[in-house]
Amino acid sequence: MFRLRGSDPRSSLPFIGPRVSKVYMFISFEGIDGSGKSTHVRLLGQYLDEKGRPPLLVREPGGTDLSERVRTLLLDPEAHIVPRAELLLFSAARAQLVDEVIHPALAAGRVVIADRFYDSTTAYQGGGRALATGDWLRDFHAFVTDGLVPDRTYYIDVPLETAAARRGTDPDRMEGAGAAFFERVRAAYQHLASVEPERFVVLDGRQSVESLHAEIVCDVEASLYAEANGTGPSPSGSPTEAP
Repeated sequence: MFRLRGSDPRSSLPFIGPRVSKVYMFISFEGIDGSGKSTHVRLLGQYLDEKGRPPLLVREPGGTDLSERVRTLLLDPEAHIVPRAELLLFSAARAQLVDEVIHPALAAGRVVIADRFYDSTTAYQGGGRALATGDWLRDFHAFVTDGLVPDRTYYIDVPLETAAARRGTDPDRMEGAGAAFFERVRAAYQHLASVEPERFVVLDGRQSVESLHAEIVCDVEASLYAEANGTGPSPSGSPTEAP
């Protein structure tokens, strides 16, 4: 787990404000449903906004008119969607989001924070549904995203029972997939993080919200500082394969 020393991790490095106009960063958050990732997307967005660098927050599926319509269909508990169609629908929504929203924002120098990106498809459809090989998914993601890779991916890892308790009693179509499904999804995420440690930051989702947020802020500040000085993380160029 990535950590910086210091009594206050949120102030350990100078924050890179809007004066650094050419620095952008594409951040994604990943985890099984109930991991708490959406909470931390929101908190990080608020933090950056307060520091004078308002980010663009996007979610998957969603973020465009077309993508939100696809989201409604994909999460409908009464919709019968075969696994191949599920993969293609998620990816169609992603392609629209990349071209219509993410690429223009990054070109304008924005920080973009995504609540899920293609790693979700690798974990859920590749791992959970056991639908496609790693090599195929890697090339497919590159086509769907036009080669876009997150600079930093925060994977919030939680035990299945913790996530299930947080999801509540009215699951959507994906949340209701069952324990065995989510075990495979979690294993796929852990594999992705292990083979691409320079991009993934693995976080213990059992921590308090405050502790986890401080850890994320610390890493984001360090990454933005490094980007501004030409030593920061850069996209790997191609998506990582599934286990």
